[in-house]
Amino acid sequence: MNLVESLEKSLQPNPKIPPLRPGDTVRVHQKIIEGDRERIQVFQGTVIRLRKSGANASFTVRRIASNNIGVERTYLLHSPRIERVEVLRHAKVRRAQLYYFRNLRGKAARLREQLTSGKSKSQKAEAEGSE
Repeated sequence: MNLVESLEKSLQPNPKIPPLRPGDTVRVHQKIIEGDRERIQVFQGTVIRLRKSGANASFTVRRIASNNIGVERTYLLHSPRIERVEVLRHAKVRRAQLYYFRNLRGKAARLREQLTSGKSKSQKAEAEGSE
């Protein structure tokens, strides 16, 4: 086993990143170092791609900034600079990479939200049993 393989096995994914899927709307909190100061920068957008390849695993988030300019950022899953990732909503998509999303603007760029029931079966049974 060479050095690269042993390094990849020793890396653990950042525990502050929940499981992500393409189409998720996320808010990424990243540490930014400017000189001797540190601050948290928030980037909110849609996950358009996931790359799962060991130490190079990453996800790309896209949002529309002012003047309808698309901004994409790619984050490493193992990065210690990511403070936390909040998943705001899940969307129903049929592709693994949403590159077609780059050509859409306005209402055409909306994704249908994936609806999940608010309570699981066990929670519903407990609510009925307590009445």
